[in-house]
Amino acid sequence: MIGAKIIEKLEKKRGSKIIVYFTGDGFPIASRISLDAIRPLYDHLMYLEFPNKKKIIDLFLYSRGGDVSVPWIITTMIREFCEEFNILVPYKALSAATLLSLGSDKIIMGKKAQLGPIDPSLEKGTIANGILTQEEISVEDVNSFILFIKEKANISDQVALAQVTKSLIDKVGPLNLGRVNRQNNHIRLVARKLLTSRKEKMDEEKINTIIDTLTEKMYSHGHAIGREEAKDIGLPVIFPEEKSEKLIWELYIEYEKYLNLNNPIFPEIELKNEENKFMENVDLAIIESLNKLHVFKGTLGLKKKREIPPSIQINFNLNLQLPPGLQPEQIPGNVPGILQDLMNQVTQNAPQIIQQEIIRQSPEIGFQGKFIGGKWVEKK
Repeated sequence: MIGAKIIEKLEKKRGSKIIVYFTGDGFPIASRISLDAIRPLYDHLMYLEFPNKKKIIDLFLYSRGGDVSVPWIITTMIREFCEEFNILVPYKALSAATLLSLGSDKIIMGKKAQLGPIDPSLEKGTIANGILTQEEISVEDVNSFILFIKEKANISDQVALAQVTKSLIDKVGPLNLGRVNRQNNHIRLVARKLLTSRKEKMDEEKINTIIDTLTEKMYSHGHAIGREEAKDIGLPVIFPEEKSEKLIWELYIEYEKYLNLNNPIFPEIELKNEENKFMENVDLAIIESLNKLHVFKGTLGLKKKREIPPSIQINFNLNLQLPPGLQPEQIPGNVPGILQDLMNQVTQNAPQIIQQEIIRQSPEIGFQGKFIGGKWVEKK
């Protein structure tokens, strides 16, 4: 167990049962709030025992975001097991983690705690030279571009507007623009459903203010919302008393150490003398309660990225001549066959060797990291 001793102290202090959902954000691979966490979370919920009559569950949450469809699933699942559902925020609870917090009855935020905007983004995949790259498209960036054209640039001519719109479609793609609109509507719907799922109901005006502020009025997806600002927005924020806050932070430190968040992996060091490397049993995320622990682990693959010529044509012809003065009849009978076999091997293998050498000597332009075979593993 990682933080069980501190969890036990914090549970006694708060009179609740605590489940930790901690997604590491170390470089170069970070984990995210994801559907695969639902099953282990359910195992922890089924294992909880409430000593008090009032069933209170606190979700200790650290994450930079993830799948925006997951917060509603987690919230409705947790509410099946308790009368009161709270979120404990030690540090970062951004994007989808902020969305998840909207469904809680209370958001307990320490001095270092941060929420963030919930404006969604999409990933657009493009292939160049056989390499797939992902480009992130912010929904609010698209909306802001359209507003800028209409309001700031004062372009009202229909022909000019059509040209600008066409440039946007050419850049983003018509289907992606449709997804942008759908995602925008979806995030607002989920935020509303989460806010209305709370035990203490909010009035409609307050709900609209919170949604508009978190989706449109922050202007930067990286904006950190501290606890005072979160309270001003209208969120149900609670400042923990000193002893509880100390325990919350100590619990965070345990997971920070376990996942080595302050000791990132540097690909340029790991790949100093290698083109690629596989690091096994790398832990990325944690779900823990008092008597149960799940860790998300897998293999981290690192590879150097090189600027390789787009097409390498290698024509290899091997033409050997006998030394001067040596006649074919002077060569023992089995030697010509042996030489021919050797020539065939050289002809077959040389292009591959040359190609590998061209790649090796091509200039480095960065690194690629990929997490392989990730799965939740229960630790006894």
